[in-house]
Amino acid sequence: MSENFFSFSVKDAKGSAVDLSQHKGKVVLVVNVASKCGFTPQYTGLEKLNKTWGPKGLVILGFPCNQFGSQEPGTDAEVQSFCQMNYGVTFPVFAKVDVNGGAADTVYKWMKSAAPGLLGTEAIKWNFTKFLIGKDGRVIERFAPTTEPEAMSSAIEKALGAP
Repeated sequence: MSENFFSFSVKDAKGSAVDLSQHKGKVVLVVNVASKCGFTPQYTGLEKLNKTWGPKGLVILGFPCNQFGSQEPGTDAEVQSFCQMNYGVTFPVFAKVDVNGGAADTVYKWMKSAAPGLLGTEAIKWNFTKFLIGKDGRVIERFAPTTEPEAMSSAIEKALGAP
């Protein structure tokens, strides 16, 4: 398996391949998102992080996932519309993916292996699990679904090398 986040490609909401190497040299926050989750209001905080830190080199990438309580039942087009209309999301939200199991997206398999969760378990426990990826393409930290986006500011600032 690849050792670097930037060596993967993923599918955008229209099904086209997107090479993650385009973000090389930036700090990336990867989040598995869902429209009908108790944590869905975190879109507001994620967009705020995007507006604050995006100009300084942060990229936020959302990956819709329907594996937890069927909380992302819509099509990729419906997910895009929901994010825009309800939260004004300007960061990329990709095609729906599996984050656990045999059909898990390869980038998620890699991130989970690089940064296991509580007690060393690799499985994603719920929507809005977050991975902070450094400029070198390695996982810096994994954050729980309950971690509010604002609570990650100091880790993001440190990863960006901001004063």
